[in-house]
Amino acid sequence: MNETAEPRLSAGVIVVSRIEGDVRYLLLRAYSYWDFPKGIVEDGEHPLDGAIREVEEETTLDDLAFSWGEDYRETPPYRKKKIARYYIAETRRLDVDLPVTEELGHPEHDEYRWLAYDDARSLLHERVQVILDWAHQIIVREL
Repeated sequence: MNETAEPRLSAGVIVVSRIEGDVRYLLLRAYSYWDFPKGIVEDGEHPLDGAIREVEEETTLDDLAFSWGEDYRETPPYRKKKIARYYIAETRRLDVDLPVTEELGHPEHDEYRWLAYDDARSLLHERVQVILDWAHQIIVREL
C-alpha cells in the first residue's frame, strides 16, 4: 500500500438501547474482535449516511434516533491507514439479525451482544474504548 495515501474513512454507530432501565451498547464480533457496527464510506457518500447504511446492512436495525445530535469521534489511523468515525444513536429494537452478505456468502459478524458499559469496555480494543468512554459520558449526562 502507498505510505503517502490518504487514510480510508470507515463510519459506524455506537448503538444504544435502554433495557430494563439501563443503557446497553450493541457490540458485534468478527472472529475474536469486538466493535460497533461500521464500514467503509463509499465514494461520494456522506459519512453519517454511510454509518446508517452500515448499521442496517450488518444488523437490520433501521430505526436509529440520533438523540444526542450528529457529533462524532474518530480513532487515530490504524491498520492500513484506516480511520473509524463513530456517531451515537438509539434504537428501540433489540432483535438484531446478522444477515448473509453477497460478497462473503455468510454474515460479516459471528455474534452480537447488548452489554452494559463495563462489559462492553472490557471487550473493546483500546482505541475503541476511548470512543465508548466519550459516548458513555454524553449518554449518562442526558439520562
